[in-house]
Amino acid sequence: MPANSWTRHHILSLADFTNCEYDTVLRTAASFQEVLSRRTKKVPTLQGQVVANLFFEPSTRTRSSFELAAKRLSADTLNFTSATSSITKGETILDTAKTYLAMGTDIMVIRHREAGVPSAIASEMDRLGVKVSVLNAGDGQHEHPSQALLDLFTLCTLLDPAHPRLELLKDKKIAIVGDILHSRVARSNIWSLTATGAEVHLAAPPTLLPKLFADYGKNRPGKLFLHWQLEPALENADFVMTLRLQKERMSANLLPSGREYHRLFGITRSRLQRLCKPHVKVLHPGPVNRGVEISSDLMDDPEFSLIQTQVTSGVAVRMALLYLIGSGKTA
Repeated sequence: MPANSWTRHHILSLADFTNCEYDTVLRTAASFQEVLSRRTKKVPTLQGQVVANLFFEPSTRTRSSFELAAKRLSADTLNFTSATSSITKGETILDTAKTYLAMGTDIMVIRHREAGVPSAIASEMDRLGVKVSVLNAGDGQHEHPSQALLDLFTLCTLLDPAHPRLELLKDKKIAIVGDILHSRVARSNIWSLTATGAEVHLAAPPTLLPKLFADYGKNRPGKLFLHWQLEPALENADFVMTLRLQKERMSANLLPSGREYHRLFGITRSRLQRLCKPHVKVLHPGPVNRGVEISSDLMDDPEFSLIQTQVTSGVAVRMALLYLIGSGKTA
């Protein structure tokens, strides 16, 4: 496994990821996917290390995926839930992190509703001079690196299961549809997919796709396009990624109704067949509002849907990330 070439201590954002780093993650995840296909799905790679999952907001897929990934690498895991923690008694986030540091934590996986919290904890660990790595599992409306990397891995392994690599998506048309404004997944995917040389088309109502997103496409190998109607984004698309309407983050009435949104921007079988390439595939990071972002029948159709494949890919990719930032700590 190519950990010797890995130098990144924390994984906080994909904005400055290099092509070499992307390909290293893809190759490493492919090797772990092979491990997960065996009868014995465990390797001793991180034996003796402690991975703390510090989730300050609810999560099902990401938290479970990181926990399983750590256990498959033979690491010990600590799971934090803010509702039953000393946070409710007034303890600060940094003091919580230092408590887990004192318990011998080697890697902290951080999710928080406010942007910048994982970065702040990483800076504090660096200031203290400890070798603790921080992995951003989603922070506010900033980024969700591991989700974008598992999406990238899902697409690349579909195109070449044996050798997933960045160049496979060059010139592919990928539509991202939905609540772009509030989506940390969209932001991370914009960074990763434009790095491949793909054409990335964002589509949403104007209230959920401000013009400022055009800045993300500057000086990138791929091209970024913004659409306030669905059809141009879907036309001849190879892949369609649909995103959840994050009503809990909406501070105003940005949409008339879920029914109206589905009528204008919902992903349906008829729309895919009419507008996209014949072998188009659909992704969704979850959780899904069935019948709003995507029709229920399409979500469950293996001919079109990669949604369950994304969940499966997530374990291998998160194993790769934990391995890459943790491999230098066992010496």
